[in-house]
Amino acid sequence: MSLESEKYIRFTSFRRDGTPVTTPTWVVSLKDGTYGFWTSSASGKAKRLAHTTRVTVQPSDARGTPKSGTAPLNATARLVQGAALAEIGEKVKAKYGFMTTMSKVLGVVVGTIKRHRIPYGDVGVVITLDA
Repeated sequence: MSLESEKYIRFTSFRRDGTPVTTPTWVVSLKDGTYGFWTSSASGKAKRLAHTTRVTVQPSDARGTPKSGTAPLNATARLVQGAALAEIGEKVKAKYGFMTTMSKVLGVVVGTIKRHRIPYGDVGVVITLDA
Protein backbone atom coordinates (compact mmCIF):
# COMPACT_ATOMS: atom_id res chain seq x y z
CA MET A 1 0.00 0.00 0.00
CA SER A 2 1.31 3.44 -0.88
CA LEU A 3 0.74 6.39 1.42
CA GLU A 4 1.90 9.10 -0.99
CA SER A 5 -1.59 10.05 -2.18
CA GLU A 6 -3.02 10.14 1.35
CA LYS A 7 -3.80 13.45 3.03
CA TYR A 8 -3.78 12.02 6.56
CA ILE A 9 -2.50 8.90 8.28
CA ARG A 10 -3.03 7.38 11.71
CA PHE A 11 0.41 7.39 13.24
CA THR A 12 0.62 5.03 16.21
CA SER A 13 3.64 5.13 18.47
CA PHE A 14 4.11 3.22 21.71
CA ARG A 15 4.73 4.22 25.30
CA ARG A 16 7.44 2.49 27.32
CA ASP A 17 4.86 0.04 28.70
CA GLY A 18 3.70 -0.84 25.16
CA THR A 19 0.46 1.18 25.24
CA PRO A 20 -0.33 2.44 21.71
CA VAL A 21 -1.02 6.15 21.19
CA THR A 22 -2.58 7.13 17.86
CA THR A 23 -2.43 10.59 16.31
CA PRO A 24 -3.64 11.71 12.87
CA THR A 25 -0.85 13.43 10.93
CA TRP A 26 -0.13 14.83 7.52
CA VAL A 27 2.17 12.72 5.37
CA VAL A 28 4.49 13.38 2.44
CA SER A 29 6.41 11.00 0.22
CA LEU A 30 10.20 11.12 0.50
CA LYS A 31 12.97 9.44 -1.47
CA ASP A 32 13.70 5.72 -1.26
CA GLY A 33 10.07 4.80 -0.52
CA THR A 34 10.01 6.54 2.85
CA TYR A 35 7.41 8.97 4.17
CA GLY A 36 7.60 11.88 6.53
CA PHE A 37 5.91 14.63 8.50
CA TRP A 38 6.99 17.34 10.88
CA THR A 39 6.10 17.72 14.53
CA SER A 40 7.22 19.51 17.67
CA SER A 41 10.21 18.24 19.61
CA ALA A 42 7.99 18.67 22.69
CA SER A 43 5.18 16.48 21.31
CA GLY A 44 4.30 13.10 22.72
CA LYS A 45 5.17 11.53 19.36
CA ALA A 46 8.73 12.82 19.55
CA LYS A 47 9.11 11.76 23.17
CA ARG A 48 7.82 8.24 22.46
CA LEU A 49 10.11 7.89 19.41
CA ALA A 50 13.07 8.61 21.67
CA HIS A 51 12.35 5.25 23.33
CA THR A 52 11.20 3.03 20.48
CA THR A 53 11.21 3.32 16.70
CA ARG A 54 8.35 0.80 16.30
CA VAL A 55 5.19 2.40 14.87
CA THR A 56 2.16 1.56 12.77
CA VAL A 57 0.60 3.75 10.09
CA GLN A 58 -2.75 3.59 8.33
CA PRO A 59 -4.63 5.88 5.92
CA SER A 60 -7.25 7.90 7.81
CA ASP A 61 -9.33 11.04 7.86
CA ALA A 62 -8.36 14.21 9.73
CA ARG A 63 -9.75 12.81 12.99
CA GLY A 64 -7.75 9.60 12.73
CA THR A 65 -10.63 7.35 11.73
CA PRO A 66 -9.16 4.60 9.53
CA LYS A 67 -10.22 4.52 5.88
CA SER A 68 -12.36 1.50 5.13
CA GLY A 69 -10.57 -1.33 3.41
CA THR A 70 -7.20 -0.42 4.94
CA ALA A 71 -5.17 -2.09 7.66
CA PRO A 72 -2.38 -0.84 9.90
CA LEU A 73 1.11 -1.21 8.44
CA ASN A 74 4.11 -1.97 10.63
CA ALA A 75 6.93 0.50 10.25
CA THR A 76 9.87 2.15 11.93
CA ALA A 77 10.22 5.88 12.47
CA ARG A 78 13.11 8.13 13.36
CA LEU A 79 13.48 11.78 14.26
CA VAL A 80 15.49 14.00 11.91
CA GLN A 81 16.71 17.57 11.77
CA GLY A 82 18.88 19.63 9.44
CA ALA A 83 18.66 18.91 5.71
CA ALA A 84 16.20 16.02 6.18
CA LEU A 85 13.83 18.29 8.15
CA ALA A 86 14.20 21.00 5.49
CA GLU A 87 13.19 18.49 2.77
CA ILE A 88 10.15 17.42 4.79
CA GLY A 89 9.22 21.06 5.43
CA GLU A 90 9.37 21.96 1.75
CA LYS A 91 7.21 18.99 0.80
CA VAL A 92 4.67 19.61 3.58
CA LYS A 93 4.31 23.27 2.56
CA ALA A 94 3.96 22.30 -1.12
CA LYS A 95 1.32 19.66 -0.40
CA TYR A 96 -0.71 21.41 2.33
CA GLY A 97 -0.12 25.07 1.46
CA PHE A 98 -2.10 27.58 3.51
CA MET A 99 -3.07 24.90 6.05
CA THR A 100 0.53 24.91 7.34
CA THR A 101 0.28 28.62 8.13
CA MET A 102 -3.14 28.20 9.75
CA SER A 103 -2.01 25.32 11.95
CA LYS A 104 1.02 27.30 13.11
CA VAL A 105 -1.12 30.34 13.96
CA LEU A 106 -3.63 28.18 15.84
CA GLY A 107 -0.78 26.51 17.73
CA VAL A 108 0.57 29.90 18.81
CA VAL A 109 -2.87 31.14 19.87
CA VAL A 110 -3.74 27.99 21.84
CA GLY A 111 -0.25 27.86 23.36
CA THR A 112 -0.54 31.48 24.46
CA ILE A 113 -3.97 30.93 26.00
CA LYS A 114 -2.80 27.80 27.84
CA ARG A 115 0.52 29.46 28.72
CA HIS A 116 2.35 26.46 27.35
CA ARG A 117 3.82 27.22 23.92
CA ILE A 118 5.73 24.46 22.19
CA PRO A 119 7.94 24.71 19.09
CA TYR A 120 6.18 24.20 15.77
CA GLY A 121 7.57 21.76 13.20
CA ASP A 122 11.10 21.82 14.59
CA VAL A 123 11.71 18.10 14.09
CA GLY A 124 10.93 15.72 11.25
CA VAL A 125 9.79 12.12 11.39
CA VAL A 126 10.88 9.70 8.66
CA ILE A 127 8.79 6.53 8.33
CA THR A 128 10.06 3.36 6.71
CA LEU A 129 7.45 0.65 6.07
CA ASP A 130 8.45 -2.89 7.04
CA ALA A 131 8.97 -5.25 4.12
